Amino acid sequence: MTLSDFIGALKDNPYFGAGFGLVGIGTALAVARKGAQVGMIFFRRHYMITLEVPSRDKSYHWLLSWITKHAKHTQHLSVETSYMQHESGRVHTQFDFHPSPGNHIIWYGRKWIRVERTREKQMVDLRPPNILQHTSRRYEQLDFLNFSKISRELALKQEEGRTVMYTALGAEWRPFGFPRRRRPLSSVVLENGLAERIVDDVKEFIGNPKWYTDRGIPYRRGYLLYGPPGCGKSSFITALAGELGYSICLMSLSDRSLSDDRLNHLLSVAPQQSIILLEDVDAAFVSRELLPTETPLAYQGMGRLTFSGLLNALGGVASSEARNVFMTTNFIERLDPALVRPGRVDLKQYVGHCSHWQLTQMFRRFYPQESAAGAERFAEQALTAHTELSAAQVQGHFMLYKTDLAGSIKNIAEMKE
Repeated sequence: MTLSDFIGALKDNPYFGAGFGLVGIGTALAVARKGAQVGMIFFRRHYMITLEVPSRDKSYHWLLSWITKHAKHTQHLSVETSYMQHESGRVHTQFDFHPSPGNHIIWYGRKWIRVERTREKQMVDLRPPNILQHTSRRYEQLDFLNFSKISRELALKQEEGRTVMYTALGAEWRPFGFPRRRRPLSSVVLENGLAERIVDDVKEFIGNPKWYTDRGIPYRRGYLLYGPPGCGKSSFITALAGELGYSICLMSLSDRSLSDDRLNHLLSVAPQQSIILLEDVDAAFVSRELLPTETPLAYQGMGRLTFSGLLNALGGVASSEARNVFMTTNFIERLDPALVRPGRVDLKQYVGHCSHWQLTQMFRRFYPQESAAGAERFAEQALTAHTELSAAQVQGHFMLYKTDLAGSIKNIAEMKE
């Protein structure tokens, strides 16, 4: 039997014909599927453009807020629970739903937008950073700019009139809680002329970067507020940020995970228009002169951050510029002279116990209906009963007698220490 006769016999077999047809259909479907995949790849490479936004980028949170607002019908959501404390002290639990990692299709501006949220596999810290990918047609790539501008305007509108608090997490700054309402500068009563002096100095520094550049001086400024606890140091810095429209970056030098390199990096990548706040710096490092020579390791602090690393980050060769750093301490005598020298601390200001003038101003703020003479009498009686009064003590006393002016004056002697 020849080869042609064998093939002819196979064709005449009904079972072979059916199998050959099924194989042909399967092959055609595989070819079609492969062609569709190749066509999609070709289309995306030549006619589509993708914008990738990592979570460390400033615009990431803007875009995520915009997507949360417009992706109302997505099937994949993540919940974020937060607590908000009202001025009355009542705590309110709030649940926010964000699009979870995955693909989301959004209809906006008479077109479909595909957004993919993924997690990076390489994790630097405990929270893996996210990535947002926005895909659209290539000839509409200018929409990326408009898309980012709209997201930014939406985010800034949510923060309008509020102070954003940042905290250091890993190698980046992340918003801490919800933006809080700006505290008026007038709500913090310091000694007469003290607040104005600091505010004028900060504004002069912010408004004259060229002055520093022309003279070859590093464009940075450090402030140290020191004095007894409860006298308004941290409250004033919060009100100052509200006055300037700045955010606040909170950093703890006692963090055991804080190293020299990480501190230097965080100071260099701090958000623009922000105040870097280092509270209670004496708790992390004390003066070398106050430590016994037999325990030199105690001077190195509690974590991996060294004192020399702190000095270099604040005023060394590798320290960043264009920043405002505020430090607070209750015991300035515990600080090493190298930490508070000019260049690292350019303005030191004592914030002490309430003076006669402060007491009168606080009294009139809480009881505006009372006369100036009544405020004077209250200040005299308070200083007679107590030699030293902090602003926190006086405010706590007024809170006990919010609607009882007579009781506030009558019980001055019982003001809590």
